[in-house]
Amino acid sequence: MATAALPAQTGQVHSATTAAEKYRGAVVEDLQLQPAFCVKSSETILRAIEQAYERDFSHIPVLDSQRRPLGYIEVATLKERWEAGKADASDKVINYMTRFKRTASQPYTVITPYTPLAELEEFLTRSIFAIVTDPSRKFVVALATTHDLETFVSRRGF
Repeated sequence: MATAALPAQTGQVHSATTAAEKYRGAVVEDLQLQPAFCVKSSETILRAIEQAYERDFSHIPVLDSQRRPLGYIEVATLKERWEAGKADASDKVINYMTRFKRTASQPYTVITPYTPLAELEEFLTRSIFAIVTDPSRKFVVALATTHDLETFVSRRGF
């Protein structure tokens, strides 16, 4: 069987092939992510900041009373606001979170433990992190970042 190297016709085709080869069929579950840490929208910012630093998280998903993601808080920004006196420790995180945009024209991208890493990488070109949910989208499993992908690739020597 003979093989020949053909030049890529477009960068898009080449990059898709590269991503598939880079991850060799691995899925999000293979990243071995830490379990997710989330806060309720009614949680105080002091408690959220303390818990984020205990777990070394930079972003925390904010959930409603039915455990659905509403948005997220960026811990460093929230801490800066608090230290500058622009937020009170007893304020609720819902007042400082970035809301997810949920529209018919911009639906959620579902990322589960079984999502291929090539798809996760593509998603992370548009987002700073991905919320990984169970396949039925009932609860948050983990958060994934480009750093997680880089660590995976370096560990595996891909």
